Amino acid sequence: MTPLNILYIDNHLLAVEKPAGLLIQGDRSGEPSLLDLSRDWLRREFNKPGEVFLGLLHRLDRQVPGVVLFARTSKAASRLSQQFRDHTIKKFYCAVAEGIVEPEQATLVHYLRKERSLKATVFPNPAPEAKRSELDYRVIESLEGNASVLEIALKTGRFHQIRAQLSFSGHPLLGDSKYRAQWSLPKGGIALYASRLEFSHPIDKKEILVQAPEPKGWPFWDQREKIRK
Repeated sequence: MTPLNILYIDNHLLAVEKPAGLLIQGDRSGEPSLLDLSRDWLRREFNKPGEVFLGLLHRLDRQVPGVVLFARTSKAASRLSQQFRDHTIKKFYCAVAEGIVEPEQATLVHYLRKERSLKATVFPNPAPEAKRSELDYRVIESLEGNASVLEIALKTGRFHQIRAQLSFSGHPLLGDSKYRAQWSLPKGGIALYASRLEFSHPIDKKEILVQAPEPKGWPFWDQREKIRK
């Protein structure tokens, strides 16, 4: 069983660190999921019989580790879901983008359309069925003049948004061959993780910060292998 790293817990919330490669929610494969593992942990930790309520509020791609927030009550789930819809929850990520990203700080605005191929198509201007997508980034480190470590504040939560927008801008994420990366990482990994969430507590309104540790081996630059094309 995958051990859980609990980042925050109270009577209304549970935040855990999702490992790379683990599904957020179960599917037809029957593989373990973070949602099921978290429910099982709560059942054991608090000796709860029967079904345990745990509200899924947001998602991360399977390859992406980091902070995931769940609601332990229906009231918290409703109020936090509204915060996500209103984009008042601050979502921060760290990423390694190929090449030297310039300028060192900027806002990217594009229009993304999720395709049946489970890939996002990016448009520079409004397009049919494409949703406005916005993020802020800043460069926090350069790696050997060939890559940039970024902190990203996600303003909207579109499918593959960070991966697609940075690739469209000429800087795919390290390991992200789906979006034209030049370098691969072991086990199909990509250099992206959800580093922290900042939000208003759904009950007492206090400001909460939940932060995940850097994944082991971050920023993975020494693990890269050139993709043969």
